Amino acid sequence: MQWFDAGVNLLDSRFAPHEVINRARENNVTGLCLITTEPSEWEAAAALYQQYPDTLCYTIGVHPHNARLVTDDDLKRLEQLATAPGVVAVGECGLDFNRDFSPRDTQVAVFKAQLDIAQRLHKPVYLHERDAFEHQIACLEQVKGIEGIAHCFTGTSEQMQAYLARGLYIGITGWLCDPKRGESLREALQDLPLDRLILETDAPYLFPKNKRPRKRNNEPAFISAVAEEVGALLNKPIEDIAAVSVTNTFRLFGL
Repeated sequence: MQWFDAGVNLLDSRFAPHEVINRARENNVTGLCLITTEPSEWEAAAALYQQYPDTLCYTIGVHPHNARLVTDDDLKRLEQLATAPGVVAVGECGLDFNRDFSPRDTQVAVFKAQLDIAQRLHKPVYLHERDAFEHQIACLEQVKGIEGIAHCFTGTSEQMQAYLARGLYIGITGWLCDPKRGESLREALQDLPLDRLILETDAPYLFPKNKRPRKRNNEPAFISAVAEEVGALLNKPIEDIAAVSVTNTFRLFGL
């Protein structure tokens, strides 16, 4: 089986990127999407992609936590960089009203700016949302015909259906492997069409609780553990889960 991790925070300080990529390859993870979250990461992502163009692709964007740091010049640069080779989506962008690291009005403004850029460039959006679902949907409704992924989806079946109705893919992580915290997601998964399922780790976060032994950090090499949980809950062979996820990822990212 071949795997594609559609979301890894490869620039996180806990990672030695080259070692993580090598371990991923050893475990048949032949593709990784590197997530960026602020302007300071954009050049580093491009440089790493140039070293591994056959393995990596990446996003260009501003996480809601970092919205307060962004200038108009940054947004202009984002639009320019989003057309570079290897860039497959605008994001990680969205709204996070849980921690409010950036003022909510600033989050909304920066999110809308990124949605506009994605629409102009015909790029998918790479979405983050926490405790802000209604506001997020309202922003999405203002842009038409935009594709994307609800990254690290943890919501309810009703919320998932709202994303699906807008043509989005659903990113499933190790959150699913936590029977207590992931209860709503495990229920929602039953209603997820396989042609909208995309697997990701969100590493180094969300180590799958069904994997032993426990490691300090999650990695792309462990993505099969997420697929095992999906397969068990849907009564589907893990080979089928791997295949549909890779196909969907390629379709979304235009690979």
